[in-house]
Amino acid sequence: MNFEYSDKVKGLLERLQRFMQDHVYPAEQAFHQQLQEDPWGEPVILAELKAKARAAELWNLFMPDPRFGAGLTNLEYAPLAEEMGKVVWSSEVFNCSAPDTGNMEVLAQYGSLQQEQWLKPLLAGEIRSAFAMTEPKVASSDATNIETSIVRDGDDYVINGHKFYISGLMNKRCKILIVMGKTDPDSPNRHQQQSQILVPVDTPGVNIIRPMTVFGYEDAPEGHAEVIFDNVRVPAGNLILGEGRGFEIAQGRLGPGRIHHCMRLVGQAQRALEMMSGRAEQRIVFGRPMSKQGSVREDIAKSACEIEQARLLTLKAADQMDRYGNKAAKDLIAMIKIVAPQMACTVIDRAIQIHGAAGLSQDYNLAQHYAYARTIRLADGPDQVHMMQLGRNLAARYGAKQQ
Repeated sequence: MNFEYSDKVKGLLERLQRFMQDHVYPAEQAFHQQLQEDPWGEPVILAELKAKARAAELWNLFMPDPRFGAGLTNLEYAPLAEEMGKVVWSSEVFNCSAPDTGNMEVLAQYGSLQQEQWLKPLLAGEIRSAFAMTEPKVASSDATNIETSIVRDGDDYVINGHKFYISGLMNKRCKILIVMGKTDPDSPNRHQQQSQILVPVDTPGVNIIRPMTVFGYEDAPEGHAEVIFDNVRVPAGNLILGEGRGFEIAQGRLGPGRIHHCMRLVGQAQRALEMMSGRAEQRIVFGRPMSKQGSVREDIAKSACEIEQARLLTLKAADQMDRYGNKAAKDLIAMIKIVAPQMACTVIDRAIQIHGAAGLSQDYNLAQHYAYARTIRLADGPDQVHMMQLGRNLAARYGAKQQ
């Protein structure tokens, strides 16, 4: 495996790093101040940064299909996603933020009938979107448990169900939902009961109940909504790919989505390492810099080791996805989904400790980054599910060799 970045990627990374230094980092304070005025709107500074990023041709970098975006492989995109991850909201600056990225990939790959109406404005950054799968009453980490119904009625489908933690739905610019539900709950094949369907947010019966917080954060301007679908009626043509194909679409969507989270988490942890190192050099305790303390040096050293381990595992998983496909790389995707969020939580926690009480405050981004990292231990499948499936696969593989 050769993880040396190509000249193309080196050039993009240099441009992206320069853009972050010149425009994004200086805008962090203004971004948070403007959010207080209108939490679910688009901060003026964010709109300005998007225009600059698009003019700089740093746009849709995540999209592997060259018809719609940069045409990068997972391995090529990894260092760029890591760089964007250093500011928790900066992926949106480059139109590379979840859940839009996954939704755009679904529409590009499976939604040929809906590309003109929904994919084009998403690619242009004119609107935002959400993906409605998680439900409060069932263990949604197993998508076959989902209870939301999608019932054919003439030329329409009627949707009824209860979802929560639907990321992005609180945003005023969110115009379209991809909803996961059951079109054939009695099918003997549990993986062919589900379908995915497009639902415009302004459709009658789409009732947003409340925003869900994460460790007390609203995660504005995206937010996470609780929503009830009450006899929501949409045209039959809004169904993606066909009845019974929802699980197939979800699996295709989640592979890249999971590793994108891990790429960003490596970036967050790297920034935390840089911040704790700077703090340790500058902060004087007991008459000398904190960096003179053995325990502080150990925290910095361990953090660097753990970040590099996660970075290399992320690159290996990305390389395997590119070479052999998402299904063949599923064990590596599971490994990094287990490793990266826990690593980021640990490293960011050390950085908070070295910053003292200030590390918990709004003066640094560490608390928000910790909340994000801890969230990803649940998002796109909790740790335990990935460990269960990975352990099952490994036991079967190595057990067969011992027979």
